[in-house]
Amino acid sequence: MDDAVEHAAGALLGAYASGVAIPALQEKFGPLTIDDAYQIQLRQVTSWLADGRRVAGHKVGLTSAAMQRQIGVTQPDFGHLMTDMFESEHEAIPRERFLQPRVEPEVAFVLGRDLQGPGVTVAAAVRAVEYVLPALEIIDSRIADWKIGIIDTIADNASSGGVVLGSRPVRITDVDLRLAGCVLMRNGDIAGTGAGGAVLGAPINALVWVANVLGARGVGLEGGQVVLPGSMTAAIPFESGDVVSSTVSGVGSVTARMGVSA
Repeated sequence: MDDAVEHAAGALLGAYASGVAIPALQEKFGPLTIDDAYQIQLRQVTSWLADGRRVAGHKVGLTSAAMQRQIGVTQPDFGHLMTDMFESEHEAIPRERFLQPRVEPEVAFVLGRDLQGPGVTVAAAVRAVEYVLPALEIIDSRIADWKIGIIDTIADNASSGGVVLGSRPVRITDVDLRLAGCVLMRNGDIAGTGAGGAVLGAPINALVWVANVLGARGVGLEGGQVVLPGSMTAAIPFESGDVVSSTVSGVGSVTARMGVSA
């Protein structure tokens, strides 16, 4: 199984390099467990760190019923956010960085202190958050045609691609994220609506979940890191020339623009 993990990680790294998606992992590498999938993810992170990239935070995926239905899974997952995944708001994002991009609206937690599980409670998580920002996450898949299951998305760094953060910080105590409504716009049209309560009942629960899951693996969240708790709507396509914005009540707005392919 170590060989399968190593080869699967190499295939995913190869997809980044070539820009060509690969078949679902179970088709090529045989039966894999969720633990195998996380090992495949970590092999890639280790390779990225060796190349000089740095971890800037984590994302929690598949936290809303909408996203779980869209992918066909019943549990969350997590992935790593690297510093070079963060894109500037309003600046054109190079389309060639992605294979099959989609975009989804979130509220980003920016930590002001370390948060180490297991045993993290909601109260501890709230104390660790310095502020929240509106965010758009660009998800992507190195698996052909998004034909993925839970093993594929975990192994593929939770289908991470990029992040655009808004610029107006809001204290977590100044907004009830459970009740915060979200409107997602694409090219001037409403593309989705949702609310914070769609994310595990409240986005803070996703922060608690990932802190405890990482803690059980000996990894802590660090002050200054960003944690994305999951989408408030289903993901939508994000292609060349698209302009997507998200407005979350009490938190603010953020806009992302995909550049035109060369």
